[in-house]
Amino acid sequence: MKVLVCTDAWHPQVNGVVRTYEHLSREVRALGGSIEFVAPPGFASIALPTYREIRLAFVRPGDIARRVREIRPEFIHIATEGPIGLAARAYCRRRGHPFTTSYHTRFPDYVAARLPVPRSWTYRLQRWFHSGGRAMMVSSQTLADDLGAQGFSNILVWPHGVDTVLFRPRDVRLFSRDRPVFLYVGRVAVEKNLEAFLALDLPGERVVVGGGPALARLRARFPDCTFTGPMHGEDLARCYASADVFVFPSLTDTFGNVLLEAMACGVPVAAFPVIGPKDIVANGRSGVLDDDLGAAALAALALDRGEVRRHAVAYSWRSSAESFLANIRSANGQADHSRGDGRDP
Repeated sequence: MKVLVCTDAWHPQVNGVVRTYEHLSREVRALGGSIEFVAPPGFASIALPTYREIRLAFVRPGDIARRVREIRPEFIHIATEGPIGLAARAYCRRRGHPFTTSYHTRFPDYVAARLPVPRSWTYRLQRWFHSGGRAMMVSSQTLADDLGAQGFSNILVWPHGVDTVLFRPRDVRLFSRDRPVFLYVGRVAVEKNLEAFLALDLPGERVVVGGGPALARLRARFPDCTFTGPMHGEDLARCYASADVFVFPSLTDTFGNVLLEAMACGVPVAAFPVIGPKDIVANGRSGVLDDDLGAAALAALALDRGEVRRHAVAYSWRSSAESFLANIRSANGQADHSRGDGRDP
């Protein structure tokens, strides 16, 4: 099976979407298929005004048509709702080419955190975008139920995975040796709700690994916290393994790959009981979910790290890739039951 994935999220971005498709590509190849990409590298682009690490590519449906002629994919999957995703959608609609999409980002919450835009407006745009495809993939049943209540349809669940070889328990201590270490890994941006973690009165060191537009502001506001900047590969895995609790304050994530990475290192999670953590964390075994994030962080200190690790290894990228391919086959073996006709307004 040859699949063309059209995505606005790609290197040098560091986020769960990029890591997901990197792993997907490797695993699909191991299963005898292939994935090719249309991504921002190779196109002229500009920085997103409120998030300069993200580049918006200048791409037209004709550019997608040229890539399709070159690659001759059996299926097209649109990963993001940015300029590349929009151009791919327009190409597929005009040519009558079936496609699937995936819902990785809760843009209604992200936009509302930055601009006075009602969530209902952004949801309407996302419903329009995803309605033209054969199916929309989401990372969990909880997210599927939530989006179904928002009027989305043709939803298929596509669980993600974790690299349990890279992310594993290690005998290492990079941060405080005599106090508990409470760790966050991810984008340092307003939608991640980091103040809810950094303002906690915890008996130990608070560490933030990652970069983003809010990094300078949070460094200045919380000088007693440790900010490492972005980490990758072995360095990142060592950061995880050095922590006692992984604190995840986000209220807006659709999954949270970092949760699995922390748990694979044997580090219990403290998080709010919301979409993402509710689907990944076994409350009381691999982490603690509580509306009181500080209480969750303290309670997580007592959890057994071996049990935390055992819960994470149930998620593999191989099974994730198999699920993705099964969804592609299922969606393209059905008639197009999209909402409305999916035409551009």
